[in-house]
Amino acid sequence: MTAKEIIFDLQTKVNPAVIKGLETTFHFDLSKDGSGGYTVTLANDELCVEEGLIGEPKCVVTTSGEHFVSLINKESNPMMSLLTGKLKISNQGELIKYAKIFGLM
Repeated sequence: MTAKEIIFDLQTKVNPAVIKGLETTFHFDLSKDGSGGYTVTLANDELCVEEGLIGEPKCVVTTSGEHFVSLINKESNPMMSLLTGKLKISNQGELIKYAKIFGLM
């Protein structure tokens, strides 16, 4: 799967009962290798994924699309990726809060 497919697939992985009443916005900036940017928004008990970096995010995840795929496939170590600068997360607490909900852990 490509990074884009993984991000758009989040809509099918999220349990509607789990996101009830939650609100957040994530930007996945995967433009380091031209994979683009994506916005994931939780609002009104729905998860919406859009192409482009839209609105004011609570968390920004910055990496290349290729590295994002390797992280999701557990081929790369997230901690080492953070320490080496291959992965940047603007609000790690927000990501940790939603990573299981999004099926990223």
